[in-house]
Amino acid sequence: GSTRWWRLNGRPLLDAAGNFRGYRGSAVDISAQYAYETQVTRQSQVDELTGLANRRKLNDRLTAMLAAFRASQRSCALMMLDLDRFKQVNDTMGHPAGDELLKQVATRLQSIVKDAGEVGRLGGDEFQVLLPDMDDRGTLGELANRIVQSVSQPYQINGRRAIIGTSVGIAIAPYDGVEAEELTRAADMALYSAKETRGGTFCFFTSELRDAASRTAMLGERLRDAVDKGELKLAYQPLVDPVTNEVKCFEALLRWHDAEEGDISPSRFIPIAENDDLIIRIGEMALKRACIDALAWPETIRVAVNVSAKQFIRPGFRKAVASALQASGLPPGRLELEITESVFVGDLETVDAIFRDLKKLGVRLALDDFGTGYSSLGYLKHGHFNKIKIDQSFVRGCTENGDINPAIIAAIVALAKALGMETVAEGVEAMDELALVKERGADLVQGYIYSRPITQDEVLVQLAEGSATFRPSGPPRHRAERITIFKKVGLIHEDHYYDVILRNLSKTGARITGLAGVPVGTDVVLDLGHGQLVVSKVVNATENSQGLKFETKLISDGSGGFMTRHRISPYSLAEAGIPLAALGAGAFPLAKWREANKTVPRFVQLDI
Repeated sequence: GSTRWWRLNGRPLLDAAGNFRGYRGSAVDISAQYAYETQVTRQSQVDELTGLANRRKLNDRLTAMLAAFRASQRSCALMMLDLDRFKQVNDTMGHPAGDELLKQVATRLQSIVKDAGEVGRLGGDEFQVLLPDMDDRGTLGELANRIVQSVSQPYQINGRRAIIGTSVGIAIAPYDGVEAEELTRAADMALYSAKETRGGTFCFFTSELRDAASRTAMLGERLRDAVDKGELKLAYQPLVDPVTNEVKCFEALLRWHDAEEGDISPSRFIPIAENDDLIIRIGEMALKRACIDALAWPETIRVAVNVSAKQFIRPGFRKAVASALQASGLPPGRLELEITESVFVGDLETVDAIFRDLKKLGVRLALDDFGTGYSSLGYLKHGHFNKIKIDQSFVRGCTENGDINPAIIAAIVALAKALGMETVAEGVEAMDELALVKERGADLVQGYIYSRPITQDEVLVQLAEGSATFRPSGPPRHRAERITIFKKVGLIHEDHYYDVILRNLSKTGARITGLAGVPVGTDVVLDLGHGQLVVSKVVNATENSQGLKFETKLISDGSGGFMTRHRISPYSLAEAGIPLAALGAGAFPLAKWREANKTVPRFVQLDI
């Protein structure tokens, strides 16, 4: 039977002698009312579709958690998640399929987070994860990466396959905020940065992200003007046979020289273009220009053009390709369309039909960035592709001891050969990397080891000299991944603070300028800002620059940069006399101490 709920009213009943004989009153069955109130309470705190905590409950929990943790000087982390390409699934498979997908995403998130935190759905395709007592950015990055990998695996919905992805923004209290609204805003900005970078990744909040949204909006307006004025150009990077050093193909790569900022990386403007239909205009322009340019090359050399997923699934894409070929006179077999695994999102029957149409047209198809996307391995058996491009993430560092990437490269090459496809190793920069991918059987090699991307004029000069070969040239060995930057940071030696310029940064070391007279062997602390202090040793020095080796390796920040695993807690600063309330998100951890000590000379401070 079912449980019933009653409301009782009564008073004790006594006999003439004053003995208790029971109660006399009334009883009302309130089971229906109780069920209704329980449902209302549940709806106010629980997302009806997924059963997760809803926005209201999450905000209440975060507010209470931050208040309690301030008193006990504890930390917590907040992750904001947004699904990539969910709208495409909704549009192609219907809203019921979208709802089922959200339920499956919720289940996967709970299976990963488990008891470490609470998962909630804010609404639409947005989720949130609260993680108490968590400030280790290495652990958070690993968790975010597992979330990205899990959510990106295929889903089965009513007998059909759907593939999406997710981006994650991470903020940590008390470093990035001490109030719920402040921390949420920080995580949201980090999420936006992750999606803007390339999607399918995670990003930690930094104070530099505060102005990112406005800068991106302004850049988007300038990009639209640049497209209207035809300011985007193409550069060409050769794909070379590593045995003969002969170029077999040139990949067309977009370049933009902005009047205000100079050369702007495609990694910045392509995601902006992909947010609307601007990417379609850019893609069609690149396709037409590349076909025209390739016609001036020898008939043995093909041209490869990147195609975005949005451009690929757009009605009329085959017609646009045919039009570019007809207008230029380029034979279809000399055009190669590079397509990433993201095209396998949504309705695969439609995708398959587009592939068949392109093959009938006679163009070649290459699967770009293979191994980094959406489990398209089974899709290779359909035989649409002529070429597989091994992503540079498998090439980078492949010669290091214990690295498993050589085995992965060999497996991809073997798979491609079994299917009758060519392989290209992307991003080869060092001679040892070239030797390895050549030994593993890669048919073609692309990267700075042979050439940077060059203009059409430079291509024609190279070919006019009667040479269709590129000689490899590069460092003998792969070096630890490093970033070339120009940023003012701090250097601490004993009780002195100096301003220096950070020139190069890797996980294991850095190069700085701005000081003179610093001997090799000096122990210093590099202050990267926002609580990031790195114990270092000077391992080489020139008149005005020093090479530093870090005592503890930095870790990836998920967006192509590096960061320390831990930071100085603002709670420690508060104990040192700096009011916690005065510490804005991303506050410079040594602000007062720096101002008091940076003018005390120890080494020679150069003008920077």
